[in-house]
Amino acid sequence: MKDTKLTFDELPSAVSHITKELGELKQLILQKHTQTSSPQQDRLLNTNDAAIFLNLAVSTIYNLSSKGELPVMKRGKKLYFSTTDLTDYIRQGLRRSNDQIETDAIEHLSQIKLRSTHTSSKY
Repeated sequence: MKDTKLTFDELPSAVSHITKELGELKQLILQKHTQTSSPQQDRLLNTNDAAIFLNLAVSTIYNLSSKGELPVMKRGKKLYFSTTDLTDYIRQGLRRSNDQIETDAIEHLSQIKLRSTHTSSKY
């Protein structure tokens, strides 16, 4: 870091310079954040890689895909799994908290009540 002594008259231009550089740093950070937070490119996995991805045994992968529970693509005798589809499969197993269920129930009941007031006001 450069050790410079500023005079009172130089302060406005120094603050302007610092503000400009801070804005540039902010832009660089936002660009870097956007690049890292963008979704990963979808890849196709073979059975072994899908087992590693899901932390399951290979036999479980075959079992789930034969039951139609696991999204799979088949070409010849080979099975392929999309990382996006596997991630969606994992998310489907998300268990909602009691608060989320209660909020959804209240919202659903208010929608029913709202619909019933609309239909009764038409007659």
